[in-house]
Amino acid sequence: MARVRYGARTEAEGAAARAAAARLPDIWSTGVVAVWETDPDAVAAVLPPPLGPTGRPLVRVTISKVDLPGYPLGAGSVSVAAAHGDTEGWYPLVMPMTHERALIGGREVFGEPKKLGEVVVERDGIVVGARLARHGIAFVEVRGAVSGPLPVPGPAEKTDFYFKFLPGVDGSGFDADPVLVHCLRREKVRKLERITGDVVLRESMYDPVADLPVRRLVEITLGEKTSDQRGRVAERVSAEALLPYVHQRYDDPAQILDGPPEGSARWS
Repeated sequence: MARVRYGARTEAEGAAARAAAARLPDIWSTGVVAVWETDPDAVAAVLPPPLGPTGRPLVRVTISKVDLPGYPLGAGSVSVAAAHGDTEGWYPLVMPMTHERALIGGREVFGEPKKLGEVVVERDGIVVGARLARHGIAFVEVRGAVSGPLPVPGPAEKTDFYFKFLPGVDGSGFDADPVLVHCLRREKVRKLERITGDVVLRESMYDPVADLPVRRLVEITLGEKTSDQRGRVAERVSAEALLPYVHQRYDDPAQILDGPPEGSARWS
């Protein structure tokens, strides 16, 4: 009988797959990173316990083209600065990806809030434009011009925080206790440039990053980077405390009832 590929793999085949994954070469990306200060209360409002704010209410958007061989990928994220005890890092609210392949491992293994979306990075001479879009709305756009090179930093380690959980089969709560994951990324940079420009936030009920307005732009850069990552479970967290934030992970139709705050700013 011909092999049935949905059938069980042998132990040798599993070992070969793990060995091949361990030998992956550096995968480089070209991306725009913008960082700004926003309202402290807005940052505090989006952080599920036990995460808390840091001393500075920062938002970071990353919009990248990843050079996967034969499978170019657009990858983005919108994150806020956060702390877990003495560890400071970033808590991503949404991570648009252009291919389903990029969603699976991140969501199932680490608990990353990845969603299918449009991720664009364009450069024409010194003019640079980048955007994240879903449901036909470019909810974040970064635009500007290259204004000069920056020193290439040495290798660095950065921490992202994720919540890994399984929604309950009966539609209520979780099937198991959720966990807080620390994901440590080791990053190398081979080129970095300064961008003079601005950040545009557009209203979207599914990706309401406009609730984190740009109060002071800190920096915009364009860089070529590579990184690897490893994760660990930092602690099990309260299901009751996390449940009010679970909608961050999904396109919940009930969000149509979540109107923007009165008097909130608008960008076009």
